[in-house]
Amino acid sequence: MSREIRKCIESLQPYNAGKPIEELEREMGIKNIIKMASNENPLGPSPKAVEAIKMTAGEMNYYPDGSGFYLRQKLAEIHKVEPDEIMVGNGSDEIVGLITQMIIEPGDEVIISELAFVRYEMAVQFMGGKSIVVPAKDRYAHDLPAMKKSITDKTKIIFICNPNNPTGTMISQKEMDEFMEGISDDILIVFDEAYYEFVTSPEYAQSMVYFKDKRNVMILRTFSKIYGLAGLRIGYAITDKEWVSNLNRVRPPFNVNRIAQAAALASLDDKEHVEKSHQMNTQGKEYIYQQLKEMGISYTETQGNFILIDTGKDGREVYQKLLEQGVIVRPMGMYKLPQHIRVTIGTMEENIRFIDSFKKLYNS
Repeated sequence: MSREIRKCIESLQPYNAGKPIEELEREMGIKNIIKMASNENPLGPSPKAVEAIKMTAGEMNYYPDGSGFYLRQKLAEIHKVEPDEIMVGNGSDEIVGLITQMIIEPGDEVIISELAFVRYEMAVQFMGGKSIVVPAKDRYAHDLPAMKKSITDKTKIIFICNPNNPTGTMISQKEMDEFMEGISDDILIVFDEAYYEFVTSPEYAQSMVYFKDKRNVMILRTFSKIYGLAGLRIGYAITDKEWVSNLNRVRPPFNVNRIAQAAALASLDDKEHVEKSHQMNTQGKEYIYQQLKEMGISYTETQGNFILIDTGKDGREVYQKLLEQGVIVRPMGMYKLPQHIRVTIGTMEENIRFIDSFKKLYNS
């Protein structure tokens, strides 16, 4: 029996999402494991979202609203755009894949920053496109001038992750304005802003100004991070109506389930939960910064809900030793940062436990 697959798939590496806590507890015989690896909100979802989930649970015999009508209406009000300028996806990650399916032909080029979210390159490879990976600058930030110089007549998309995962770095308004000047509207600029709600810097680039200025852009946001709905998989894109129409041609029918839509809609009404999550994150990162400074450990300042740490050791070994103490972090070998780990900012109790476990590795 022939089992041939497309050539571009042969070297594609599956995304490693890590094991669930329950499985690790069974394997290692450890209780009270804390997960600080996947940039989830440790406070969980909004109580309003939980209530909406309960109320919707009895309607699972019906297909969801395929267009996400009510959610798009609400998002349009918040962002002051038209509902037809919004597309809802099964997480913003699904939308990344849909974008490349919609645009990329074999041989087309997509510009991506080194140390940006690995799914961009995977989505391009899946379509037989070519990723032009531009080296990062300074402390692992996008080198926008170099990315701009990489544009050719084959360039179809430029992905910009701001704040960037996994480094936490951000792009300022001045830097983004200079980059956008002179960029052809034949190229789609995709702003992935999954961590937008965690930003504290007043210099952060607001991509909506380019959308309002009718530039060829797409803005991706998610409910997985600050809204605490990672387990339901729901995100959205803001872009012009033509792109939304074409995305709807390639997206699967009923791609966002009924419970996810109800929870997302309710989450938007709970500003208190978002603010509480933001404050917890800001306080937590300052605590971790202080502790790492006292230890003499290098880290990258973040605008997200995670911190990239240069352990000065084998990152995989650090990950394993922390795991043995019941703390899950993310080793960064897949990003060619073999000494680094990425740790999600948790509750203060979780942050203290991480630091205590981390210190043991250096004091033993």
